Amino acid sequence: MTDDDTLARALASNQTIAPVLVVDLEATCCNEGTIEPGRMEIIEVGAVWAMPSGQVIDQFQSFVRPIERPQLTRFCLELTHIEQANIDMAPSWSTVASELARFAQLHQRSGSFWGSWGAYDRRQVERECARHSIADPLARLPHQNLKASFAKARNIKQVGMSRALQIAGLELDGEHHRALSDALNIAKLLPLCPPP
Repeated sequence: MTDDDTLARALASNQTIAPVLVVDLEATCCNEGTIEPGRMEIIEVGAVWAMPSGQVIDQFQSFVRPIERPQLTRFCLELTHIEQANIDMAPSWSTVASELARFAQLHQRSGSFWGSWGAYDRRQVERECARHSIADPLARLPHQNLKASFAKARNIKQVGMSRALQIAGLELDGEHHRALSDALNIAKLLPLCPPP
């Protein structure tokens, strides 16, 4: 039976299968230690609503203009392949957070949560909201650390998203260290990340 068959049977039997919001962020960074983790700023948000089977039903992407370090380091440019011009023309976190909050409500149902590959993304959203003195756009949804769930289900140490895909026998699609591509890849791992 395929994942689509399972979903169709559940819907036909009036079972509610809650979609999951997967979020991935890219942030200002440097390999010389000049930007400590607490001072990193979000520069790109990628998010997808996906069924627990991994089937993506909606997606969101936006660049974000940082306020403390608007000029990206060479390391950050090379790691993410994000162009400085994209950041220069991007809206502020306050604007993107409002858009993300609206997206986070589109498919939310009882049992929905938002997940990220590790706790970094949750902490970064909290830091960014504190920096801008705004409400957390994801506060209505509980968070799940999908990286920890994947590792616990296999009784292994936590691994990066690309390594998890290898372990699962799945291909890394798109460009790694780009927020939407990473969110789409993480969504493929949802069936292997049981709730805690």
